[in-house]
Amino acid sequence: MSQPVVETTDLTKVYGEVTAVDRLNLRINEGEVFGFLGPNGAGKTTTILMLLGLTEPTSGSASVCGFSPTRDPLKVKRIVGYFPEKIGFYNDLTARQNLRYTADLNGIPPAEVEKKIDALLEKVGLSEVGDRQVGKYSRGMEQRLGIADVLMKDPKVVILDEPTSGIDPQGIEQILGLITDMRNQGITVVLSSHQLHQVQRVCSRVGILARGKLVAEGSVEKLGMEAIGGGTYRIEVQTAEPEPKLVEAVQKVPGVISVQSSDKTLVVNCDRDIRPQLARVVVDSGALLVEMKIEKYGLEEIYMKYFKES
Repeated sequence: MSQPVVETTDLTKVYGEVTAVDRLNLRINEGEVFGFLGPNGAGKTTTILMLLGLTEPTSGSASVCGFSPTRDPLKVKRIVGYFPEKIGFYNDLTARQNLRYTADLNGIPPAEVEKKIDALLEKVGLSEVGDRQVGKYSRGMEQRLGIADVLMKDPKVVILDEPTSGIDPQGIEQILGLITDMRNQGITVVLSSHQLHQVQRVCSRVGILARGKLVAEGSVEKLGMEAIGGGTYRIEVQTAEPEPKLVEAVQKVPGVISVQSSDKTLVVNCDRDIRPQLARVVVDSGALLVEMKIEKYGLEEIYMKYFKES
């Protein structure tokens, strides 16, 4: 396995008697969009601050592109773009002027700046209003300018904290499209958000934090199977009359773990999606197949399950 772009080992932060982050172990790979989830107070922001070198861990360690945020905070800041929940610009300056200021702070050669600003404003759909004062921007326009701002220094990693908060559906689609573009460019994205359906659309993996602990991590499909129980699928088969011989036949299908029969419904627990095989068995038995559906957990159900358990 290649070296992860972001990695933490037993990362811990304690404030007085409160453990904000408790022995966190994360691995985020290059080009991945990783959803970082959890309720307020779960430790997400504290973790982000430690990754950026803005606060030191009590114990444990973190690495971003091979650099320690504690020992090499400036190196980390050069390669990480950070989009905070409350993004701030100089409202009396135009978008171009704000981006020029960011370019200056990051030491971008003057000869490259204007061309880069033009390209980024076009990318985020703000070319026609680039010379308008940011104080006259809508919330959605500010968020898109925030994306341009973090991309100004060609980051290897982008950390986004609630980038779609408070904007309309069209603006949300634009932001999600920009996140997808980052992934396609090989940029590693850490997305912290409460908008779970949006996270599910763009993230390859998610991590759920509760009370400072990582309680679940993996793809939505993997977590969904675990939420159903034992890493299995659950398929519900409705027939006109489930004969005992049908139950016996279903139990013999490869991949089936268990079968429960109730009224006109069979609930089949299995280690993979075997709906075609089950349909064949039902038809061959002479029973009438009324309906078949597989139970899949969405991210919201997964999140609530782990949050309640924690």
